[in-house]
Amino acid sequence: MADPRAGQLAQPQDLVDVPHLVTAYYTGVPDPDDVDQQVAFGTSGHRGSSLRTAFNETHILATTQAICDYRRDQGYDGPLFIGRDTHGLSEPAWATALEVLAANDVTVLVDDRDAYTPTPAVSHAIIRANRGKSLDGGSGLADGIVVTPSHNPPSDGGFKYNPPHGGPADTDATAVIAKAANAYIAAGLDGVRRVSFAKARAAAAAYDFLGTYVDDLPSVVDLDAIREAGVRIGADPLGGASVHYWEEIATRHRLDLTVVNPLVDATWRFMTLDWDGKIRMDCSSPSAMASLITRKDDFSIATGNDADSDRHGIVTPDAGLMNPNHFLAVAIQHLFGGARPDWPESARIGKTLVSSSMIDRVAASLGKPMVEVPVGFKWFVPGLIDGSFGFGGEESAGASFLRMDGSTWTTDKDGIILCLLASEILARTGRSPSEHYADLVAQHGDPAYARVDAPATREQKAALSALSPDAVTATELAGEPITAKLTEAPGNGAKIGGLKVTTESAWFAARPSGTEDVYKIYAESFRGPEHLAEVQEAAREVVSAALG
Repeated sequence: MADPRAGQLAQPQDLVDVPHLVTAYYTGVPDPDDVDQQVAFGTSGHRGSSLRTAFNETHILATTQAICDYRRDQGYDGPLFIGRDTHGLSEPAWATALEVLAANDVTVLVDDRDAYTPTPAVSHAIIRANRGKSLDGGSGLADGIVVTPSHNPPSDGGFKYNPPHGGPADTDATAVIAKAANAYIAAGLDGVRRVSFAKARAAAAAYDFLGTYVDDLPSVVDLDAIREAGVRIGADPLGGASVHYWEEIATRHRLDLTVVNPLVDATWRFMTLDWDGKIRMDCSSPSAMASLITRKDDFSIATGNDADSDRHGIVTPDAGLMNPNHFLAVAIQHLFGGARPDWPESARIGKTLVSSSMIDRVAASLGKPMVEVPVGFKWFVPGLIDGSFGFGGEESAGASFLRMDGSTWTTDKDGIILCLLASEILARTGRSPSEHYADLVAQHGDPAYARVDAPATREQKAALSALSPDAVTATELAGEPITAKLTEAPGNGAKIGGLKVTTESAWFAARPSGTEDVYKIYAESFRGPEHLAEVQEAAREVVSAALG
């Protein structure tokens, strides 16, 4: 149930005490035997709060040393690009990481303006540095670290490793890094190397993340069309790392672009509260984006990004904030429908298995192969590297796509180019992305989509992750015969860490949360909201029966 203050401006009692947060970072010492205080990599790195002793200096010292060990074992001896977002814990963690990296003789590249760095700018830098090199190993390969908890609340910190392919590290890396980090913590940090911050900062080299990324944008988005069409853009960084990037995009590419909110404040006092009454920089949430939505008529296209700019939110005058699934479908229709003639004919469409089936129908209508993978952007990385994926996107408003010439742009989510793509669509067609989605609905049907959470113990979550299709004994779902029971993604055969059940016109997927005692039920029906509610209720029954 939504909080009654959702969508309202944050009040003083909602704000994190930043000095207290930072003090806790330096003074809190995790209990190595407490699983909630250990290093644990989810789909986008290790996240936690210093207030819960889950993201403290000890964690970052240990994790950075583990990364140094890992890259040494892999033979990665090129530069390491490091960026940070605007969360209160990001700069302290960035400073800690520099101290360990320098002590391990890693060549570190930091922002030449000593400013914030979006996740896609770090991925772009890694891809650029490694272009033409084999990523299987060898001398000179670059990698990176992004200090960010993405859209998480202001009290959280995050730490993400991107190996030489430029995207989120897979479990073959994160499992090794987390295990080593927790061993260092258990050993009282014995073996962790460290120098003073002054020495580490002096040793770091400067890299123009902003200029290199912004100047390269015309190779991936048609900025000429946007400028010539006079598209009026309102870009809201939501207090995140893209704030100066949008200013430079406007200036360098001569766009009619207004940075709606240029403020950076680690309390995020200017945010409207998310659905649960928390401050969360979720640019796909109508509650978190309420301020920008009220200004939808001021611009041709208004956009938002989360704190590290790897997610996108698209606001149009005719529809307000678009559901991320809707925009992904429109983006795919545009990109594969003729807007990128130099892409390989064989380029595929990548989607996560909890994304809308509208994407399946769009792909089929275009005659393009569609690949369904588990949740996590890491699954798109190989295809974006070799060009076999033209586009990879997930329902949580994260996506990236190839350059105009079919080569790699980024292998991590890029909210900036997706926002600019919305303006390209309007510029080239004269119609907004939401108007294009209305066309897709007329052609393919109108799906109702939702995600809800249900309580689950740690044991139940573990059981859900390990389910076999045979554990589902039901033959019908909400009045329709079940057509598939999946615990592996059909696109690559990888375990989905849960269950997906499909019928002719509907589906649901259930996955355990990595951070809370709940499991998530994603569901969709092409028969309308009432049938969706039936699917959701049936999903709870199916999962409960399967879990015993």
